[in-house]
Amino acid sequence: MRARNASHEQKRQAFYETVPAFWHDLFGEPYALYDVYSITEEEAAAIRTATDRIAAIYDKTAPLLRSLPDETLTELGIPAESIPYIKTKPLTQEGVIRRVDLVKTPDGWKHFEINADTPTFIYELFHVNGLAARHFGYKDPNAGSELALQTAIRRAVRELWNSRQAPKVVFTAHSDHEEDWNTALYLGRTFGYPHETIPLDQLQLIEEEGLFTPDGEKIDILYRQTYPIEHLINDKSEDGTAIGIELLKLVKDEKLAVINPLSSFLLQSKAVQALIWGLHESNHAFFNETEHEWIRDHYLPTYLENEPFLKKGVKYVEKPAFGREGDTITVFGPDGQPLEANKLKTYDDSLKVYQQHQDLPAAAIQTPFGKETARLLIGSFVIGQKAEAFGIRAGSAITGNEACFLPAGIKPIKKGADQ
Repeated sequence: MRARNASHEQKRQAFYETVPAFWHDLFGEPYALYDVYSITEEEAAAIRTATDRIAAIYDKTAPLLRSLPDETLTELGIPAESIPYIKTKPLTQEGVIRRVDLVKTPDGWKHFEINADTPTFIYELFHVNGLAARHFGYKDPNAGSELALQTAIRRAVRELWNSRQAPKVVFTAHSDHEEDWNTALYLGRTFGYPHETIPLDQLQLIEEEGLFTPDGEKIDILYRQTYPIEHLINDKSEDGTAIGIELLKLVKDEKLAVINPLSSFLLQSKAVQALIWGLHESNHAFFNETEHEWIRDHYLPTYLENEPFLKKGVKYVEKPAFGREGDTITVFGPDGQPLEANKLKTYDDSLKVYQQHQDLPAAAIQTPFGKETARLLIGSFVIGQKAEAFGIRAGSAITGNEACFLPAGIKPIKKGADQ
């Protein structure tokens, strides 16, 4: 067990204990760092520009995905059981809350993947980052994003509910998972209108009728903080009822609405990046000249096989189409030999995609154990169609669930300083 710096740890605990319902420690280990990573206004603007462009490419691709035959969608890793439910688009926008993962390179900001279905890292970036930045005398790069988040959730509820009567809105998550549960509570507080936050296992599904609270109230709109569709389709009750599929049927039959909408799941598969890259590499007319430029600038070459990288002798990464938190990721050398792998293999049976390897930048960070070197990954949120809050996860070469939250801030220019 590593020794902690008692003075630093005391300050870290004292600060984060002022943040309501926040998990600054997870599983007995530090999660939120008592430090701020300094960025410039120009860097913040570049992150948002890259995020806007990447999101625009996904948004243009989404209607194409809805038009594809079911067989083609399964080839992109989309579970066949989900396809009858994910082609309907209930909102004017493709998603409400999505997160793009970015890495800073000598050639600008590159895109690793998108979580379009059930993104995490929300409370940290939209609220806690600002508290930490100001605490250390920095400007919050995400100022105003919390209002945008509130507006987006309220707008989605209005679009999904066409009655004059107020809807029954419920936020849900696994109550025994501190991060997910407290994020659901935060989103409910941010929504600000009448709602309930109810543990996932307390919701009651009645086939062909609806989803109900423990008190028997019918739920109109459900925010599922972490109930990803690739897990939901396999969810069964103790008596063997396929409750996940039954929930999807309720949504299809308009007896329940969910946020993010089921259509967001179409963009969740990393194989969609292979489709986008293939259209770009062939200079397909589906994308215009500007869009091809955005893909070239921000997307990494991604394929459904590793052969293109072996031919070129290029280092690459194998990823599961629906993996999360670095799980089941392996880095391969130019000769196709594995160099590094995540110990977790939860998604070993998932369709694999192959993406050009890109090193994460290293930085010295202050931890409870002293100064350490970490690799930095940017999580950048798309709210509706617009880039909003972003922030940093500091971890290893393969960013997993052991990575820490590192607040980011913009150092104010002192009066009288050279402009």
